[in-house]
Amino acid sequence: MPPAATVEPLAKHRTLIPQVAYWFVTEWPTWYGPNGPGNVQADVEALAASEGTLPVGIVAFRDGVSLGIGALKAASIPSHDHLSPWAAAGFVVPAYRGRGIGTILLQALVAKSRELGFACVYCGTSTSESLLVRAGWRPIEAIVHDNKPLTIFRSAA
Repeated sequence: MPPAATVEPLAKHRTLIPQVAYWFVTEWPTWYGPNGPGNVQADVEALAASEGTLPVGIVAFRDGVSLGIGALKAASIPSHDHLSPWAAAGFVVPAYRGRGIGTILLQALVAKSRELGFACVYCGTSTSESLLVRAGWRPIEAIVHDNKPLTIFRSAA
């Protein structure tokens, strides 16, 4: 069995900013692509700015190779600004998907949120429901966001 991935703040690996930006553009082209409303450079820079305040990015590594990223943000879905913080921008390199990296990133985000004084984390998804359920998260609400169904999850306390 390969060694488990380790997780470190993106702030300690700022040389990965171009790689993370590339991941975001390729994974979410309608948001970060040339005609999208997102600003990939500003968003990734914000995730790399600190490891002690929101937003914060974390990177998973195995044998020195970056495998994915997760983010902890103060807000995510405008209709749910009363909930905080949010697990967001979860990405695992396609060749490493299905190997537990997403679960390791989620666990690290929950641990980071506790370190920052939060009791739980929220996540809105239309694609990663099974990952969140396997990780022990509970669905708390089903909504329509940007004309798509979305389930909001809460991490275990």
